[in-house]
Amino acid sequence: MKFTDFLNYVPKILNQELPALNAHAKMAPSERIQSLNPDFYKDSNPKQSAVMMLFYPKQEQTHLILIRRNEYPGVHSAQISFPGGQVDPVDVDLKDTALRETYEEIGVTPAEIDVVMPFSQIYIPPSNFLVKPFMGLAAQTPVFVPNPDEVTALIELPLDVFLDDSIVINTEMKTSYAQKIAVPAFKFEDYIVWGATAMIMSELKETIKNAL
Repeated sequence: MKFTDFLNYVPKILNQELPALNAHAKMAPSERIQSLNPDFYKDSNPKQSAVMMLFYPKQEQTHLILIRRNEYPGVHSAQISFPGGQVDPVDVDLKDTALRETYEEIGVTPAEIDVVMPFSQIYIPPSNFLVKPFMGLAAQTPVFVPNPDEVTALIELPLDVFLDDSIVINTEMKTSYAQKIAVPAFKFEDYIVWGATAMIMSELKETIKNAL
């Protein structure tokens, strides 16, 4: 889809009721379904974090940026995610967190991003994070500058591919809490996106498709 056409749908996207848990559950491993209920984590004092779902034009076509994280001793090592991270004391709010982390991780400045709307928060049990996603738009193709300390690859996902239901699969993965479990995932090229990022993507995808 051309970026100019996508921009015409943004007002309709803003008017959609977020599918929230219903969309998250479609891409959640069965072991994680119960953790989607806010009552599950209300006493866990989760760490607050935010991510940016950034759309931008590339050769006139709409793309969504994802990153592959570096390997490190932690539950999210080498996973594919959106740019984002934990709240810092300098942040005014969670939107600020998403903008700051996007700049720190992939070099896109806050001035380049029009933050369109927030999406439903999601809890990540293995790391005890409560994540707030934001949808953003960059009017021009960004000059990405990935932080080598945090990012090992940039993944530019065309919107048309993202909206194609054929990229949704079921596969087996090794996780921080199981050696081998069946999980729903998005698969495109050689990338497999599962877990919290896939759940966030599920709500984003449904919201956009309902506006088209």
